[in-house]
Amino acid sequence: MTTFRKFTAGAAVLTLAAALSACSSSSSGGGDDTSGSSSSASGGGTLSVWCWDPNFNIYAMQAAEKIYQQDHPDFSLDITEVSWDDLQTNLTTLAQSNQLDQLPDIFLMQNNAYQKNVVNYPDLFSDYTDSGVDFSQFPDSVVAYSTVDGVNYGLPFDNGTAIQAVRTDILADAGYTVDDFTDITWDQFITLGEDVLAKTGQPMLTGQAGSTDLIMMMLQSAGASLFDDAGNPTITDNDALNAAIDVYTRLVKSGVLVEVNSWDEYINTIVNSNTAGVINGVWISASIQSAPDQSGLWAVTNLPKLDGVAGATNYSANGGSSWAISSNADYALAADFLNSTFAGSTELYDTILPASGALANWIPAGQSAVYAEPQEFYGGQAIYALVVDFATKVPSNNTGVYYYEARDAVGVAITAILNGTDPSAALEEAQQTVEFAMGG
Repeated sequence: MTTFRKFTAGAAVLTLAAALSACSSSSSGGGDDTSGSSSSASGGGTLSVWCWDPNFNIYAMQAAEKIYQQDHPDFSLDITEVSWDDLQTNLTTLAQSNQLDQLPDIFLMQNNAYQKNVVNYPDLFSDYTDSGVDFSQFPDSVVAYSTVDGVNYGLPFDNGTAIQAVRTDILADAGYTVDDFTDITWDQFITLGEDVLAKTGQPMLTGQAGSTDLIMMMLQSAGASLFDDAGNPTITDNDALNAAIDVYTRLVKSGVLVEVNSWDEYINTIVNSNTAGVINGVWISASIQSAPDQSGLWAVTNLPKLDGVAGATNYSANGGSSWAISSNADYALAADFLNSTFAGSTELYDTILPASGALANWIPAGQSAVYAEPQEFYGGQAIYALVVDFATKVPSNNTGVYYYEARDAVGVAITAILNGTDPSAALEEAQQTVEFAMGG
């Protein structure tokens, strides 16, 4: 499982040809020309959009379309469903063949893929310099994903802020409450988890074997990365990574975290009451709430922080996505649409949250009455306002161009370490793997 939401239900797999024909952009192809056409000036015209998941991203776009139409009745969107893997392939193909006129006006981009795409294929993107978007109204850590050399290339949308969700009934059986798991360190978490396991037989966490999601959340919680500022891999001699791997190893060996073999098994441990807690991006809440018999038995708090690591905090993220304006876009219209909706409409976020669970990165949305509503499933906590507040405290880190190659190599190293390989040797091999992928 990578750090983005895993979409499986009903996703249409589109070929590049199908996506291009469906796009048939009616945009002006104005690139970074912010003067706009006459349709742009009036807010009329059509924008083409590529994104995935009908029940989440596409639904949010359709809701944004309706809100923008309130003041621009001649406006419309032409939305094409494209899975993330196919979207990435399409972008690469168009960039390499210089067919930029086949790009949609707007497309969705996984946050952890932003650096790689902007650096490798800068001609795909328009920047947000003249968009009017106030990026100070988004968490710095989220804005940083799509910022290259100080320039913004993405408008944050899907909130990937990490949460620790716990089963309050299981904790109560062991004599604890959610407060005992709030603002703690990983050392404290392991101690508490061992006691919960001894008294209830339940692990505090489960996770998919070979996944690096928890390791990456630990790293970001300290503002750390697998790369330095120059983009060089720092898998060896990385204090934060060493601390995270030590914690993960102790979690597994103590039984406080139980590894399973697949994503489906991981979700089953949650819905079948086989774990006392979950640590993941807030999007995991949809899976948690798929067990209605557990309503009222969950609570949300922040993450444990790494002991003895400079810059360590109790806040992190896992996943999320942002909207890109392509170099082929009707820039003025695309920028005004996004600025008026995803960067300016509390109504939009109030609309999409109850129906889809789409949680805002736009900080003002967290101050609305909808976000402040107590959630019965979480024992009356106003978890949505809480998570938006968490998002403002997540440290920024450098994902790097070779983020996915590095995290995969670290995943292999962790498996080897758990099987008895010396950590320094396993991490050295991971470092060499990434350096080879980079052509070093």
